[in-house]
Amino acid sequence: MGRPVVLAVDAMSGDHGLSVTVVAALLSLREHPELELILVGDESALRAELARHPGDLGARLRIHHASEVVGMDEAPSKALRGKKDSSMRVAINLVKDGAAQAAVSAGNTGALMATAKFVLKTLPGIDRPAIISAIPSVNGHVHMLDLGANAECSAEQLVQFAVMGAALVTATLGIEQPKVGLLNIGEEEIKGNEVIKQAAQRLQASPLNYIGFVEGDGVFLRDIDVVVCDGFTGNVALKTGEGVAKLIYRFIKEEFTRSIFTKMAALLAMPALKALGGRMDPRNYNGASFVGLNGIVIKSHGSADAQAFATAISVALREVEKDVPSRISQLMSSALVPEAAPAAAVS
Repeated sequence: MGRPVVLAVDAMSGDHGLSVTVVAALLSLREHPELELILVGDESALRAELARHPGDLGARLRIHHASEVVGMDEAPSKALRGKKDSSMRVAINLVKDGAAQAAVSAGNTGALMATAKFVLKTLPGIDRPAIISAIPSVNGHVHMLDLGANAECSAEQLVQFAVMGAALVTATLGIEQPKVGLLNIGEEEIKGNEVIKQAAQRLQASPLNYIGFVEGDGVFLRDIDVVVCDGFTGNVALKTGEGVAKLIYRFIKEEFTRSIFTKMAALLAMPALKALGGRMDPRNYNGASFVGLNGIVIKSHGSADAQAFATAISVALREVEKDVPSRISQLMSSALVPEAAPAAAVS
């Protein structure tokens, strides 16, 4: 076995705190023998929770005390300036100092992004970090960014997102020329605002495998690896997709419980329903990456259970093993396209 991978876990984060993060940490250690974890948070509370789950993983599990916790609804500026000893800040500091190779948190997204950007800074050539995550699609899954970090973006920033998304997919999935699309209101070249059109022109001139505009339904139904958009659009699209999935589940449940005959049909369909549930289970897609930082930070959903949080830890482990920030830097140096010169005025 090679060198261990050390991750810092913001153990106080999320809607459920220690009851989820500690169990997830223990699950991850059992699943990944190369993994070591630093649980960051209130030491006495952490020891009390660990005592409820006795095991033989102590040598690979350490505690780093932090006296403060960032609230789920706390203003990012307040968390950044006023809570320098929060479990979130300390976990990210461990990455900066080299004591950990990545940080995982289920905390306040805005505070986590602000803190990570302040502490770790961005990679050369990157204006703003972006949030990227895998979401289910007809071909398994597609990676989409930005999912909420940047409500408004320039054409240059959208190109940077495309580079970061392509580099991550190549590094983690081994796809050498991932197909990259730009989310738009239509696939025709005339569709979209000026920012989208300018980004499309630059992507066409880049060495990326750019396949053109992608409509909302194409995110889930087209053969594509990376979908690029601004954070406002991406977050709305993500939440809309999650809502539709929940609606379908509800409709299926209602129809299969409508009568004794439909209940019998449900029994016959149970294997297919379980398989469908597994393919759509959001716990299997938990763990969004803050790409563009000079370090690795993974955001778990705040309401994640232990299995979902363990998935986020696995995402961090994979990105460390594949050295995603370096892969992004390498692709940035070769894929940036200069801005198109303005059209000459007609005399």
